Amino acid sequence: MTKDELKVILEKHKLWLQSNKESGVRANLSGADLRGADLFDANLESACLEDADLSGANLRGANLENANLSGAYLENACLSCANLKGADLEDAYLMVANLGNANLFRANLRYADLRGADLRGADLEDAYLEGTNLEDACLIYAYLEDVNLMGANLSGANLRHANLKGADLRGADLTGTNLTGAKLDGAIMQDSVWRKNTTGGVGGTIKITK
Repeated sequence: MTKDELKVILEKHKLWLQSNKESGVRANLSGADLRGADLFDANLESACLEDADLSGANLRGANLENANLSGAYLENACLSCANLKGADLEDAYLMVANLGNANLFRANLRYADLRGADLRGADLEDAYLEGTNLEDACLIYAYLEDVNLMGANLSGANLRHANLKGADLRGADLTGTNLTGAKLDGAIMQDSVWRKNTTGGVGGTIKITK
């Protein structure tokens, strides 16, 4: 897709949003090749980007609230400070993506691949992270209170000072996870996998339930 074609789509989408869906056209970029595209601060609220290839794209500060990004390829993409509130990222590929300080409130990240991703300071309140692969991801100071992380792979992840109060970590892999200073009050960790190399320094009470 050319820059001019993308510009036209974004302009029509902007009109669609501003007119309360009465004018313009909702952006449908399903399966589009947007590798390396510059979408800095772009407004893609409620846009359809299912299975789109956004590898290496610049989406810093972009508005992707309620956007459909299921199955999208976002490897090495920059999504720092992006608004992904309510976005559907199920089965998305986000390896080594930059999601620092992103708003992922109530986002669906089930079974997404976030290996090596940077999520430091990200707001993941009420996000769905069941079965998500967060191996070696950086989640320093991330907000994960009451989040569903059942069966998630957190091996080697850095969760220093992360807020995991009340998080559901049943069946999660915490092999080699750095939990120094993490808040785990009321976290549910039945059947989670631990190894000796998991870093301690954890505060709070861990609740093991059946």
